[in-house]
Amino acid sequence: MTRSGTGNSTVPADVPVQLLHGDVALSGRPVLREVDLTVKRGEFVALMGANGSGKSTLVRTLVGLNPLSAGRLELFGRPLAGFHDWSRVGYVPQRSTATGGVPASVWEVVASGRLTHRKLLRPLRSADRAAIRAALEVVGMDAYAHRGVAQLSGGQHQRVLIARALAGRPELLLLDEPTAGVDLPNQHALAGALGRLKEDGATIVLVAHELGPLALLVDRAVVMRDGRKAYDGPPLSDADVHAQGFDAGHVHCDDASTPKPNAAVPTPLKEL
Repeated sequence: MTRSGTGNSTVPADVPVQLLHGDVALSGRPVLREVDLTVKRGEFVALMGANGSGKSTLVRTLVGLNPLSAGRLELFGRPLAGFHDWSRVGYVPQRSTATGGVPASVWEVVASGRLTHRKLLRPLRSADRAAIRAALEVVGMDAYAHRGVAQLSGGQHQRVLIARALAGRPELLLLDEPTAGVDLPNQHALAGALGRLKEDGATIVLVAHELGPLALLVDRAVVMRDGRKAYDGPPLSDADVHAQGFDAGHVHCDDASTPKPNAAVPTPLKEL
């Protein structure tokens, strides 16, 4: 028997994500079924599909927030249970609030992204301040550093959340529906920010119902349907993804030959 997230790794350390034969059940209901996903260093992968298809569950699973009921997940060549270097991973959740209702400035929110690099309650070091400034510049929010986040538009707020993730200087960035409810100008601003990250060699996994301006950045599309991977291959248009009849007949999986592990038993996974 192979426990999810335990045992010796066979994945190179330069492969940020490998999920093998992953199953997830929430409240006893199967949500992901036998999902295989490998993300190589520097790839920009779009997880797509209809609402309820399992794409957000999948990205939450990749950061350890949803435990596997079967299968195996490795980050940077280490089983999830033995992975502790979370400074290498940035995560922007869906429809998150930056402060939980507590008044805070843009700078303070982005500064919280440096917590994995310093001890709690220690003052910011020069390296921390440099990382915060750089993150704000990447998303085009440096002019708003001292403004309260409550004064921002939805698109600006989303860019601040991305800056918070970037402040930790992650090698792997996962974003869940970052353009949901965001107007077109801010979608273009987000695309510009992610494009600069891609040029710098970051690995990006993005959940999207529709890609819009982000489409030109995508190296590979993964389409989810009913908790299973229905497509894994070259980028698709939004129309193709949501076309009637997109089913097993459209399956194109570049990693279909990936060997699957033996049946797994549940192992509690660490939550971020």
